[in-house]
Amino acid sequence: MREYYPLLILGAIVGVLSLCFVLAYAMMKNKKEAIGFDRNMKDSEIARRLLHYAKPHVGKFIFVGFVMLFSIAYDIVSPLLVGEIEEMVKDAGFELSRLFTYVGVYAAILLVSLACTYVQSIVLQKTGQKILSAIRQDLFAHIESLSHEQLHQIPVGKLVTRVTNDTNAISMMFTHLLVNLLKNICVILGVLVAMLLLNYELTLMVLCFVPFVVLFTVIFRKFSRRAYRRVKDGTTDINTYLSENLSGVKITQIFNREARKMEDFRDKSLQLGKAKQNQIFVFSVFRPVVYMLYIASVMCLMYLGGKGYIKDTAFMGQVITSGTVVTFYMYISKFFNPIQSLAEQFNFLQSAFASAEKIFTVFDMQPIVVDEPDAIELDEVKGEIEFRDVWFAYVPGEWVLKGVSFHVSARETVAFVGSTGSGKTTILSLICRNYDIQKGQILIDSIDIRHIKISSLRRHFGQMLQDVFLFSGTIRSNILLRKEGVSDEEVMEACRYVNADRFIDKLEGGLDEIVRERGNNFSAGQRQLLSFARTIVHKPAVMILDEATANIDTETEILIQDSLEKMMNIGTMLIVAHRLSTIQHADNIILLSHGEILEQGTHQELLRKKGRYYQLYTLQYHKQQLQSEN
Repeated sequence: MREYYPLLILGAIVGVLSLCFVLAYAMMKNKKEAIGFDRNMKDSEIARRLLHYAKPHVGKFIFVGFVMLFSIAYDIVSPLLVGEIEEMVKDAGFELSRLFTYVGVYAAILLVSLACTYVQSIVLQKTGQKILSAIRQDLFAHIESLSHEQLHQIPVGKLVTRVTNDTNAISMMFTHLLVNLLKNICVILGVLVAMLLLNYELTLMVLCFVPFVVLFTVIFRKFSRRAYRRVKDGTTDINTYLSENLSGVKITQIFNREARKMEDFRDKSLQLGKAKQNQIFVFSVFRPVVYMLYIASVMCLMYLGGKGYIKDTAFMGQVITSGTVVTFYMYISKFFNPIQSLAEQFNFLQSAFASAEKIFTVFDMQPIVVDEPDAIELDEVKGEIEFRDVWFAYVPGEWVLKGVSFHVSARETVAFVGSTGSGKTTILSLICRNYDIQKGQILIDSIDIRHIKISSLRRHFGQMLQDVFLFSGTIRSNILLRKEGVSDEEVMEACRYVNADRFIDKLEGGLDEIVRERGNNFSAGQRQLLSFARTIVHKPAVMILDEATANIDTETEILIQDSLEKMMNIGTMLIVAHRLSTIQHADNIILLSHGEILEQGTHQELLRKKGRYYQLYTLQYHKQQLQSEN
C-alpha cells in the first residue's frame, strides 16, 4: 500500500485545489447581481445570430474542416512513430535503413500538416474578413436608420467602439477561434482513441484528471466572462470620453481645463488597466492549474509505467514497455496542450461573445420613426404644408408644442420667431419627420406625412442649419452630397446663385479644394454659403433655414441676404431667425411663445398690431442703432 502513497498525496493536492475553486465560484455566484457581470443574452442566442453571418460561407468552413483532418494527423501518428523508433533502436536486429524510413514518414506527415495549416489559415482569413465586412455594413446601416432621438441618447464614441473594436473581436472568432476549437477537440478525441488502443489501463489513469480539467474550465469560463465584460465596458468608456473631449478640445483650452480633463482621462485609463489586469489574473491562474494537471499525469505515468517496466511486471494486466512509456508521454502532451489552448480560446470566445452582445444590443434597438406598412412614394411635391392641432413633447408630459395649427401655401415664405425654447426648431424637425408627434396631424400637399415613406419625404426637403456640417473630402463632394450625375457647370451655377462663387474662385483647388474635418478650414459664413449651394443643386420643393444668419459677419450676411431673396423664388421656404430684419419680406410670420402661436401675419401687419412682435422688432432696432453709433 505504501508504494501508492505518492499517488494519494497527489490526489489530495488536486482535491484541495478543486475545493478552493468551487468555493470561489460559489461566492461569485452569490454576488453576481451586485457586480453585474452576467450577460443579458444567452450564449446560444449569440451563437445563433453570429452563425447567420457564417451561413453563406458554410462551404468554405466545410472545406477547412476537411483540410484540418489532415493537419491533425501529425498529432495522432507522430507519438506512435517515436514509440516504434524507441523500440526499434534497442532491438538486437536494428537496421539503420528502417530508421531512415520511419524518419522519412515522420517528416512527410509533418510537411503535410504544415501545408494544410497554411491553406486553412488563408481560407479562414479571407472568409473572416468577408463576414466582418458584412457585420460592419449591417451595423452601420442600422445606426443610420435610428431616429434622431435615439442617436442623441447614444454617445458617438460608444457607436464607434461597436463598429470597430467589437467587430474585430468577432472577426478573430471566425478567422481563428472556431476552427482551432474544433481542431483541438478532434486532437483530444483522436489522442484518446489512440491511447485506448495502445494501453487502456494507462489511458484510464490519464482520464482520472479529465473531470478536474472540466471543472476548472467551467469555473474559469464564469470568471473570464466577468473580466472580459469589464474590459469591454472600460474600452467603450474611454473611447466615448476621447470622442467627446477631442471634439471639444478648443473649449478645454479656452477655459484652461487641460489638467482636469487629463485627470479624468487618467482615471478612466486606470479603470481600464485594472480591468485588463483582472482579465490577465484570471487567465494566469487557470493555465498554470491545467499545466499542473498535465505534470501530475506525467508523474503518474512515470511512476506507474516506470515501476511496471523496471520490475518487469504488468500494470492492471497489460505489459508496459519502454516504447509504451515514451508514446504515452508524448500523447499526454498532445492531450493536455489542446486543453491548455482551449483556455486561451475560451478567453477569445468570451471576448467575441461580449463584443457580439454589445453589437446585437445596437441591432435590437428598433427605430422609433419608421415607415407605415402602406406608406407611399412622393414623386412630386408642390410645397403646401399644414399643421392641425399638433402636440409634441421630447419628454412625456413636458409639451414643447401645444395645439399648434397653421397653413403654408405652396411657394410661400413663412418665418418662425420667438424666444429660445418656444418651439421654432422643433416645428422644422417635425416637418421632416425627425420625430413623430403625439397628437394632431402634419400634412404635405394634403397628405399626412406618416403615410409617406421617410426617404421619399426628406428627398423633397433642403435643410440649411445654423451649425453647418461639412464632411472630409472636397467642396464638390460636399455640394453633391446626395445627388450624382451633376456637371461642374451646374454645381458652379448653384454656387453663383447663392454667392458662394465669390470665395470658391479665389481658392487654388476651386471645387476640388480639400475640406478638412467638419470644414474647419472654412469660416462660418463660407460653410453656410456651401450649405446653400448644396441645397440649391438638389432643387428641393421645400427649403428649411434654421438660424442660417446667426454668428455671421456683416459682409457675409449681405451675401446671405441676397441669396435668401433669390431662394424665396424657388419653392416653399420655412425660416427660423432671431434677426427680424432678415424676414421682413416673408409672406407670413408666426410668433411662438412656450409652444403656442401668439401672433401671425406679414411684417407690416404685425407692426401695426403693436403686440409682442412689435416689441421684439423695436428692441432689436434700437440695439442696432446703438451698435452703429458706437
